[in-house]
Amino acid sequence: MNAKIWMAAGLAAALMVSGCRKTADNTSNYKSAIDAYYAVHPSCLWPQPVKFPAQADTSDSSQTTQYDALFDAGLLTRTTGEKKVMIIATRQVTNYDLSDNGRGVWTSDATEPGYGNFCYGHRAVQSIQNAAPNSGQPGAATQVTYTYSFSGAPGWAQAAETQNAFSQVRADLTAQGNATATLVDTANGWQMQPLHKVSNPDSSIVQ
Repeated sequence: MNAKIWMAAGLAAALMVSGCRKTADNTSNYKSAIDAYYAVHPSCLWPQPVKFPAQADTSDSSQTTQYDALFDAGLLTRTTGEKKVMIIATRQVTNYDLSDNGRGVWTSDATEPGYGNFCYGHRAVQSIQNAAPNSGQPGAATQVTYTYSFSGAPGWAQAAETQNAFSQVRADLTAQGNATATLVDTANGWQMQPLHKVSNPDSSIVQ
């Protein structure tokens, strides 16, 4: 009788260990893998890194609207001036640079000094809907369908001025969507394959 009890206990322990393994084929590990990917691939304001200080034509709202919204949010400084365009002609320009608050949340581009972006949060998995069967062998891949919301948005991204100037921010912060991801079983657990982004990182991914 004791032997049977010990055997049952051993089997239960083995199942628990299997269920806790990072490489185990289960929804908890899938969720962790997708969340880990997006934690280091946040959504940012611009598709490509931009450089500050920056200068814009004061009369061109297409250039100034977004920068002015970030000035209102306290992330940029703003001054006006004149720029010579011909020998006897000048035009009004607005100069923008990072404020002290802006530098605190600025994500620098390691490959291009002076360039960077403002990032404002990332996707967070709400539930795993389904996953394609896989072989269970090392290197196996599975296609996972999941629902998500948005997490980690700072106050400046939630401000109306920012969301009016950056429509993608508003779309992301109100997102409750479905998406798919390809996960690969590695020695370090399930990992999400990198995505090919066609626009704003994270939020405009072709799926």
